[in-house]
Amino acid sequence: MNYRHAFHAGNHADVLKHITLLAWLDALASKDSPYFVLDTHGGRGHYALDAEAAERTGEGQAGIGRLWGMHGLPTAVHRLCDVVRRWNPDGRLRAYPGSPRIALAAMRSQDRLAACELHPEEAEALRAHLADDPRAAAHARDGYEATRALLPPKEKRGLVLIDPPYEAQEAEYPRVLEAVASALERWPTGGVAVWYPIKQRRALHGFFRQATLLAPRGLLCAELLVRPDDSPLRLNGSGMLMFHPPWKLDAALAPALPVLARLLGEHHASHRLEWLRPAP
Repeated sequence: MNYRHAFHAGNHADVLKHITLLAWLDALASKDSPYFVLDTHGGRGHYALDAEAAERTGEGQAGIGRLWGMHGLPTAVHRLCDVVRRWNPDGRLRAYPGSPRIALAAMRSQDRLAACELHPEEAEALRAHLADDPRAAAHARDGYEATRALLPPKEKRGLVLIDPPYEAQEAEYPRVLEAVASALERWPTGGVAVWYPIKQRRALHGFFRQATLLAPRGLLCAELLVRPDDSPLRLNGSGMLMFHPPWKLDAALAPALPVLARLLGEHHASHRLEWLRPAP
């Protein structure tokens, strides 16, 4: 399967992922020392929601589009809308930034980003989108391999974001866990956030069991299901596994999840925020 994120940009999974990313980086910015971000699957960095691919699925309008222009949103949700607004200055929602640009919007002058993308056309677009930012470097390479080649960085603090397209579906989990183990071994003072799709929850049990063994300093799980997890044929929701998250990240996410379930979900939408392995 040849996955192209242009069909899905700004959907409920992106909203959860990017709310988590911003909350994590905002927590890191509470200290003056610089941090480093490695985005293993950066995509093209920027997506047009009024392009044919996005309009064909309507996923962006059913995700970030439902939050656009709303008042009284939880802080973490408002934070994402505020960042997306930078690419839509006239107030019309026509563009959505990918994870590398979301990260750069939160980063300071002393922080650094390395974003990887293996697909040649997407990698070239990513390089063009990041070319004018001295804090960012685009790498046309396998993101899993980058956890060995680009870690540890000179910075003591930071985040590895692992967000694969899961083209191999459940067969992707061993590669994800190997990359997590590699990142935490090479950079024990950093953290790792893994996005994962939810179709049927029982398929995730083994993945969770193995993940808990890799997180001696805590493993936090946040999930958003827009419909019941009862079909293997559609994306019913997604989650973020957060290895060694910063202090109070759970408190930052807690108010956002029920609101997202209500605004983005269908009948029987649900959410989850749970420590799978408590922080010491």
